[in-house]
Amino acid sequence: MVQVSDNKKLVSGNKNVTEFLKKVARTPAPVPGDQPARLVFALDATLSRSPTWDTASQLQAQMFKETADLGGLSIQLCFYRGFNEFHASQWHKHTSTLLREMTGVRCLGGHTQISKVLKHGLAEMKRESIKALVFIGDAMEESADGLCNLAGQFGVMNVPVFIFQEGRDPQVEHIFREIARLSGGAYAPFDLNSAHQLKELLTAVAVFAVGGRVALENLSKKKGRHVQLLTQQLKG
Repeated sequence: MVQVSDNKKLVSGNKNVTEFLKKVARTPAPVPGDQPARLVFALDATLSRSPTWDTASQLQAQMFKETADLGGLSIQLCFYRGFNEFHASQWHKHTSTLLREMTGVRCLGGHTQISKVLKHGLAEMKRESIKALVFIGDAMEESADGLCNLAGQFGVMNVPVFIFQEGRDPQVEHIFREIARLSGGAYAPFDLNSAHQLKELLTAVAVFAVGGRVALENLSKKKGRHVQLLTQQLKG
């Protein structure tokens, strides 16, 4: 087995973050409104995701915290698991209620239902505008053409899909990147060792959804290098 050095891993990780943040920077800036920005936060809750579910539950708290002074964020939790089970919560404006719901979920074996996530997001857009859809998953067992068609509909409506892939399955990565590209969003991988990176990326997306590029520049003044990379791209 060929061993990859820590330095090579770090360079690869930085490259992925840079690519992701460049794509976020190119998405259309949202128009501020009187109501909290709405963001769909969707997760794969099949059994393979069980080890990192609690991590994702904790990370979403930062999304609320960093957007409170910008007009706030309203998040809807969506997840699929088991046999044909798909759940969409009410809209949460406080981290405590969303965290309570997430910690009550248990991962169950089953196939992916990403198409339901995307179709639900499109349906929510027809009811009331959403700023973005975030999806965290590790597998894809559906029609790639069908998912890309749905992603294209997001792109037409200028609602980006931001995808975070757990693990590095190359076939899954290819489809996830296409979904992000067609929607005008962005893709980034993560694993159990990059929870802090994922937190900063989720926070960046949430802040961008609420306040646009100016809000991200302000965020970068008090956050780490991942958010600062985005600010550098904006200035460029």
